[in-house]
Amino acid sequence: MAPDYVKDAGAGDMFEIQSSKLVLQSTQDPKVRAFANKMIADHMKSTAMVKAAARKDHVTVPAPMLMPMQQQMLTEIRSANGAARDAVYMKDQATAHQAALMVQQSYAQGGDKPALMATAGQIVPVVQSHIDMLNSTGSMSGM
Repeated sequence: MAPDYVKDAGAGDMFEIQSSKLVLQSTQDPKVRAFANKMIADHMKSTAMVKAAARKDHVTVPAPMLMPMQQQMLTEIRSANGAARDAVYMKDQATAHQAALMVQQSYAQGGDKPALMATAGQIVPVVQSHIDMLNSTGSMSGM
């Protein structure tokens, strides 16, 4: 269970960081820019937290790899331009954060390693706050 959690959490953070850096290359929207910068900072932090907990629990941390759905969303963002890219990014952020919330909640409640379970529990409210930000900025970029 722990290796799957570490792999899934790493993939989620990697997608958030890569997609946010990608949208920052082109967005002119200050709200999208602020959100993307927050995603990079928060997901770099959660990656560090998971790695530290994995070391404490003696779980090997594999190099993160995107899941096929995440790779597809990244391709979708990359192929869009301008405000359309912002809109695709925000839509994909909603999808990715719902998946991340499930990963974190599931492991926090039913995991098999104490430090990783505690870390997942600490990450849940952060992911939920990102979902709340996405929901409150539904008008962002024409969404």
